[in-house]
Amino acid sequence: MKKFEPIFNGLSAAFVICVLSALTFESSVGVWLMFSFGSTALILFVFYDSEFAKPKNVFFGHLISIIIGILFSRYMGISTISLGLSVGLCVTVMMYLKIVHPPAAANPLIALFADVSYEFILFPVVTGSLVLIIMSSFINRTMLGRKPLKKKFSNSTIQLKNLKIKRKKTKKNKVA
Repeated sequence: MKKFEPIFNGLSAAFVICVLSALTFESSVGVWLMFSFGSTALILFVFYDSEFAKPKNVFFGHLISIIIGILFSRYMGISTISLGLSVGLCVTVMMYLKIVHPPAAANPLIALFADVSYEFILFPVVTGSLVLIIMSSFINRTMLGRKPLKKKFSNSTIQLKNLKIKRKKTKKNKVA
């Protein structure tokens, strides 16, 4: 499997982007695809066990970032200042909210350069993000046999648990 993993990852990313493209070109509902979804697909299949690939990070990272980009576009217009500040604010907000998703940092640039409207939030950001999350989760779990991200304990968390166990043992010894 390891030898062919890059091929499976590439085919999986291609399939998901093809689905979003087909929905964009063949449906009358709206646009389902945007540029930053290409790098989102890479993260979801190659770095599937990273913090950046968590569904909440993908969804809310894209959502917050496009809203910031649209607001900058509406109230500041495109300029060197608005381009830099919008990306900087997007990075800051994602970090504070613990929803960091690197491809989403491109969304303010998309919003400013393309001068998108508020409808862009629903199509493609919300709908496209949901399709990416659902399809990648299905493909990763069922076809590629990958398990979802489990919370990893840091050394400090493990040390704290060990300390609590030692305290319980000490209390039992004093009582006895």
